[in-house]
Amino acid sequence: MNRITRFLAAAALALSLATPAMAQLGGPVTGTPTNPITTPGSADELELMKALNGGRIAGRGSIPDATSEVLIQPEGREWRDFHNKTLTWVGGIAVLGMLAILVIFYMSKGRIAIEAGPAGRTIKRFNGFERAAHWMTASSFVVLGLSGLNLTFGRFLLLPIIGPEAFTAVSLWGKIAHNYLAFPFTLGIVLLFLVWVKDNVPNARDIAWFKAGGGLLGHGHPEAARFNGGQKMVFWITVLGGALVSISGYVLIFPFVMTDIAGMQLAHIVHGVLSVLMVAAMIAHIYIGSVGMEGAFDAMGSGEVDLNWAKEHHSLWVEQEMAKARDTIGGPAGAKAAGAD
Repeated sequence: MNRITRFLAAAALALSLATPAMAQLGGPVTGTPTNPITTPGSADELELMKALNGGRIAGRGSIPDATSEVLIQPEGREWRDFHNKTLTWVGGIAVLGMLAILVIFYMSKGRIAIEAGPAGRTIKRFNGFERAAHWMTASSFVVLGLSGLNLTFGRFLLLPIIGPEAFTAVSLWGKIAHNYLAFPFTLGIVLLFLVWVKDNVPNARDIAWFKAGGGLLGHGHPEAARFNGGQKMVFWITVLGGALVSISGYVLIFPFVMTDIAGMQLAHIVHGVLSVLMVAAMIAHIYIGSVGMEGAFDAMGSGEVDLNWAKEHHSLWVEQEMAKARDTIGGPAGAKAAGAD
């Protein structure tokens, strides 16, 4: 781009130097001897003036698509600055900042253990359909996140390590995976919303949960139903953020179908910023659900969690499940056995 600008500026300078000489030779010059050219007299001169002033430059085309005739547009420079500078800073601060916070938290608190110790008994936490929807969404998001981060940071981090040929192959396959895995990711977002939205409606209990640090700070665990305040926050980040990321991503996958170039640039800004913020949030979610907390992974692993773990983190939900079990075994309160008076 800089070469083109320098070339156009040089051409304009040569034209301005040649004009007085043409006037002395009686050449076809528009204007007066003191002001050889007051107004550009041709389309080429207009394009040169636009180039020098940073304006939109268009050529001529033989196909119906008018967008193919646009060579340079000022908005493109702004978008390039966002992609190469702003997004890099936002993503770097979000992702590296979250990793630093988790490292400090782990070094100071260690792994959060079950305070009462494992009970040796389990309770059903999630069924097979819920776990399948979760893992489809999660696995798609991991590939989408890695391939997306490669587009932003790969040239600085990965390219010097593996070289241009391997980096080209990784980026190409990452782009293909990114485009196709967008569909199961979107489906997973829809399924998770339909299955869990009834249990993730915010309420006053969530405020108390956050005030108490969610049981992650200090001792004691605030009461919570099936999903606590932190899990509800992750749910809405996933659903709302995932919906916006998906919509903006489809605008980019199918260019010029839903909007023009300005709309696509806006979609890319929304897609990029929300994606890196979601990556940072999901890093924390993955940490808590794996190495950060004893017994947490079992919820999405086998679907069965230790009873003491459930009582500490979801005491109200355990009481509800126990009441359901008693009603199933003994029947409703006041019910009599068949044949009894």
